[in-house]
Amino acid sequence: MADSLERSPLRADLLLLTVTLLAAAGWIFSKEALDGMPPLLFIGTRFLLAGLLLALFALPALRRLSARDFAAGAGVGLLFSGALSFWIMGLYHSNHLGESAFINSLGILLVPIVAKLLFGDRPPRTTWIALPIALAGFALLSLNAGLRLEPSQWLIATSAVLFSLLINVNTRVVRHLPALPLTAIQLTVVGILLGLVSALIEPWPARIGGVTLGWLAASVLLASTLRFFLQVYAQGLTTPSHAAVILMLEAVWTVLLAAAWYGETMSLLQLAGCSLIFAALLINRWYWVRKLVLRTAGDYRK
Repeated sequence: MADSLERSPLRADLLLLTVTLLAAAGWIFSKEALDGMPPLLFIGTRFLLAGLLLALFALPALRRLSARDFAAGAGVGLLFSGALSFWIMGLYHSNHLGESAFINSLGILLVPIVAKLLFGDRPPRTTWIALPIALAGFALLSLNAGLRLEPSQWLIATSAVLFSLLINVNTRVVRHLPALPLTAIQLTVVGILLGLVSALIEPWPARIGGVTLGWLAASVLLASTLRFFLQVYAQGLTTPSHAAVILMLEAVWTVLLAAAWYGETMSLLQLAGCSLIFAALLINRWYWVRKLVLRTAGDYRK
């Protein structure tokens, strides 16, 4: 039993690393699927199917939830829908996945800032050190576009702000609900809502090709269902702050996968901007980064 508990942190780290790889692959899957599907139709279908699949695993827990619990989860799902709408439109217009992934990661940094503005929480001092560094990185990315924000940049940046709001609301409104049924409810609400919006404002294709359906299936099964299932399980083996440190690697993996799949490269301004944003994320979580490094070093010496 004790040996099992000792291995839990390592198991959590490996699972969370897998989660970041699946999330990064999701950028590729989604970008490819967007060649054959309208953005909102794609994201709505992806999350509806993923939500229903997760609901199968969470069925016993879902039956124990009250109507109030369902309402709370659905309410957060509405906010999730807004964040994902901006994200998928940003991805649709993006010509550089790696850059977009780093802009999206700003949401992690903004979580304590939003917590202070809305709930009066006191952010750690490292947040105030990291914020101007991240803003400098974002400024360099906009300079790369010629002193202006490209549509993909401001759309992804808006989604990052909404995701930081989502994380704060999620942890407070539904903190006493089990993670897996909550995730199933939220994803299903996203799918239904964005599917309806798509039906109202987007022209649907007469048919969807097999290749596009393959990318959609990969998005549903790997980047959504498996990813969220593993993330919920792994977060139960460690602390939220520790998990957040590892989840920051999503942007790094996205850059590497985009380079391998699309042959993406970065200009000096893009490289400098993304490096500053990643440095800001590390500074913001420095206490937990240091603990992770020291623990890993200790495990290696054993």
